[in-house]
Amino acid sequence: MDNRFTPRMGIAFLSILTLPCHAISFLDPIDKQFDIGSYLAENAYGFLPVPMIITEPAVGYGGGIVGVFLHESAEEKEARKQKALASFDGGAQLMPAGVTAAGVAATQNGTWLAFAGHRHSWLKDSIRYIGGAGGGRFNIDIYSDLGGLLPSDRTISFGTETEGGAIFQHVQFRIAKTPLFLGLKQIWSHTSLSSDNPIVDAILRSTIGETMNNSGLGLQAEYDTRDNLFFPKNGYQASAEYMVYNKALGGDYNYQILRLDGQIFVPITEQWTIAFAGNYQDFSTNEYSLPPTARPFIELRGVPSFRYQGDQIAAAQTQVNYFITPRWTVSGFYGLGYRQQESLKDSSQTVDAYGVGFRYQLARRYGIHMGVDLAASKDDKAFYISMGSGF
Repeated sequence: MDNRFTPRMGIAFLSILTLPCHAISFLDPIDKQFDIGSYLAENAYGFLPVPMIITEPAVGYGGGIVGVFLHESAEEKEARKQKALASFDGGAQLMPAGVTAAGVAATQNGTWLAFAGHRHSWLKDSIRYIGGAGGGRFNIDIYSDLGGLLPSDRTISFGTETEGGAIFQHVQFRIAKTPLFLGLKQIWSHTSLSSDNPIVDAILRSTIGETMNNSGLGLQAEYDTRDNLFFPKNGYQASAEYMVYNKALGGDYNYQILRLDGQIFVPITEQWTIAFAGNYQDFSTNEYSLPPTARPFIELRGVPSFRYQGDQIAAAQTQVNYFITPRWTVSGFYGLGYRQQESLKDSSQTVDAYGVGFRYQLARRYGIHMGVDLAASKDDKAFYISMGSGF
């Protein structure tokens, strides 16, 4: 096993080493590799600074930083430590009671974001809560076929600027002692919208106004048997969500979104794992004037966000992971997305994306992996610094 501390790792985690560590070792006691698990668990101020190098084609190049804090009691920390010493993946099987993240980011096209969120569980993970808030400005190109006036393979694009803030929260309750959770979700936002195209800007102001309130309430169901919150190697997750956005809830618009998601992770051998993910979204409304970002879009690595919006969205992905060592993983992935747009004439479109990536197990006792994905589609190419599986 290679025990070298590489220059790439040194640069990526330099910010961690500048923090007070109170003589905590950054070498894992089992494999002697670079690891920040002890720092996260045993330093009262320990957190994981996740660098954000943004290459999302929809907003351009940029960067930022996210601080990830893990909250555990002394008893929980000791139980995780003992399991981590007993087996290489032992500690990663335990669910952290609380995770807090806060960050800022900005890109070259003027987009910026500041946010904070918290996830917590109670009663031996019988109740889960996630809440957060954020604000910023998003400069995004929207693509349209002008309601079906253009040929199915033609669209025009126009720039939009959305500025404002949003809050969200959802709570889930475990059913008996099963992996099934049922819950409620709430979202509220206040934003302003404009366009760099004078004609489009005039249309937006006359149809939806200068400011918008959007408020939604929904039901959730989730079945989750994954063996790790951050980087699963086995198990599956399936979820369904139905959100209702309505003027009666304090918003300015009436529409509904049904979303179905699924992931499955299958270990083939000790070194090979194959994973699949799927997503379906159905959008329905009787409104004629809606914000251009309201409709769902195809979500695939390598495909610009909001590039393919529609009333029905479907996407399927597969990813193969090869564990070179327990620390280092390389992967290849492929995804296919489909959209159906209802307008003067129904139109559909498909797009595929593919790429490769790698992960390094940064905190063994928590199962936290970080790395880079390189992805491409017919529209663009991008790379992502990712924490987790990439789905």
